[in-house]
Amino acid sequence: MDIDLILRVYPHFLKAALVTVELSVLTVLLGLVCGAAAAAARLSRFAILRFIGAAYVSLMRGIPALIFLFLLYFGGPQIGIQLTAFQAGVIGLGINIGAYMTETMRGAIISVDHGQAEAARTLGLSQFQSFRKVILPQAMRLMIRPLGVNINAQIKGTALVAAISVVELTYTAQRYIGSTYKPFEMFFLAGILYLIIITVTGKMISFLDRRVRLP
Repeated sequence: MDIDLILRVYPHFLKAALVTVELSVLTVLLGLVCGAAAAAARLSRFAILRFIGAAYVSLMRGIPALIFLFLLYFGGPQIGIQLTAFQAGVIGLGINIGAYMTETMRGAIISVDHGQAEAARTLGLSQFQSFRKVILPQAMRLMIRPLGVNINAQIKGTALVAAISVVELTYTAQRYIGSTYKPFEMFFLAGILYLIIITVTGKMISFLDRRVRLP
């Protein structure tokens, strides 16, 4: 283990870790938006919306995320879509994780007892009010932990954008391996930083889960 080398290069890895964090935050936010929209579509009473939601989930879960990134970044210019590597990474990974979040959200919503909605309507609440005031708060308690699993998987999945030259942790490790010929040290440092990011994220999700579950 070349400790001196690690101490020399770690400032550059810290900068790359910030890019990984930024990428993770943006992709998770986009994924939540896509997931909420698709979950609403899949639960809609309109067949066309249910079809669109199901098609989105099937498509994104069937195509490898790396292939989707390549389609956006390398194939996009052929159809007039010009994206930077970072933009392609955010859009590609965000839309991809959104499909998994869709099923997490939908599963939590349909897990709420149907009697809750019937009781709300008996009290005079509209269907929308029943969903917003009765169903959704209960579903939130059920979806925080599964969404946390999706988020942790997404943080690790950001390593894929190294393939399109986004300067995040994995790309930085690969770049320094080319000049130092020290793969163990470089990947060890990258792995430790990923572990720190995921651990901190896990603590935040656990805290949020406890708050949501308070009576």
